Amino acid sequence: MPSLRVVLDTNVLVSGLAYPGSVPGRIVTAWRQGGLEVVLSRYILDEMARVLPRLSRVKLSSAEIRDLVDSFMFLADIVEPSGNYDAQLRDEADQAVLQTFLASTASCLITGDKDLLALANAYPILTPAEFWARHGG
Repeated sequence: MPSLRVVLDTNVLVSGLAYPGSVPGRIVTAWRQGGLEVVLSRYILDEMARVLPRLSRVKLSSAEIRDLVDSFMFLADIVEPSGNYDAQLRDEADQAVLQTFLASTASCLITGDKDLLALANAYPILTPAEFWARHGG
């Protein structure tokens, strides 16, 4: 897989960690092995840290989750969400993810979020499956 610069939404990170054999899992593995350049924001990492403890499949302690977030801070390019508010985005909570992408100079945003995917005609937003079909395998 050629090195591409992408933004991973929280749902891709969480799914990838919970289900390593899934498409999101393959994307996270490709990143961790150096095959992708990933851009994240503190917002995305904080959201991941809030969601992971709720998943029974992910058996990580609070300290292990903090260590994981810290390691992702070193593996990823961290940007501050910025950009214009997009009034077309149905879920206000997704603005920070979209703004992370806009600040990132990444080639695409990878997400499973239907509200973000609804803007795929305006931005290069792909599902994990679409991204993997084009770039992964």
